[in-house]
Amino acid sequence: MRRVPFLAGNWKMHKGPKETKEYIVELFEAAAKDTSLKGVLKENKVELGIFPPFVSLETAGREIASADISLSLGAQNMHWEDSGAFTGEIAGKMLMEVGCKYVILGHSERRHIFGESDETIGKKMNKALEIGLKPVLCVGETLEERDEGITEFVVKRQLEEALRGIREHENIKDNIVIAYEPVWAIGTGRKASDEDAQGVCAYIRKFIEESFGSTAAEGIRILYGGSVKPDNAKGLMEQKDIDGALIGGASLDVGTFLGIIRNTIEALQ
Repeated sequence: MRRVPFLAGNWKMHKGPKETKEYIVELFEAAAKDTSLKGVLKENKVELGIFPPFVSLETAGREIASADISLSLGAQNMHWEDSGAFTGEIAGKMLMEVGCKYVILGHSERRHIFGESDETIGKKMNKALEIGLKPVLCVGETLEERDEGITEFVVKRQLEEALRGIREHENIKDNIVIAYEPVWAIGTGRKASDEDAQGVCAYIRKFIEESFGSTAAEGIRILYGGSVKPDNAKGLMEQKDIDGALIGGASLDVGTFLGIIRNTIEALQ
């Protein structure tokens, strides 16, 4: 079974409302001029998503709503409570009000720079699913952990804690996306080889099967994230257990993002 690839652009701390509007207009105009690309997107053979900063989400939601090409909107983080005295935080229901369908949880920068624990990420996962916001759960090892040969141990621990309390009846194959992000490949220009990325994504799918059953494992989308660019996208997307990419810096430029999209489409043929 071929799952619909998901190409998600994580903009991190880039692009305010003005730049966000300009980007989306440029993206839609470029897609409209390319009839084959427009057809693929309108037929939902590939799902595109962008994850702007919080201040740009409302602008992005308005621009997306007025277009005839589908573009999913997501946020980069959320709190596990619906409201409260949490200065600087944002609730999932607020994100949904401005049109968010997805939220990134457990990104390595949240784990390693801001100190988010597996337990914290698990609480956010449960809240996102409770309110109907689809989490993109990030897992992955550091270079030191990779060199120690404990990649699978680290990924398993992250998955177990993030998915604790979640059961198969919650339809995880449609409501959760998992992104494998080797920490050592994020923003460094390095990437895991196609075979290495496939190996860990296959391990993740095996974990899902053992924990939630074969239907969940066959249907859940597993992305690769870590210095994805047009020149390496095709090889990654040809791998059996890689269903798209969580793209950082390369998603900030429309032309580069389109290059990844086109090469993904080529890999599907």
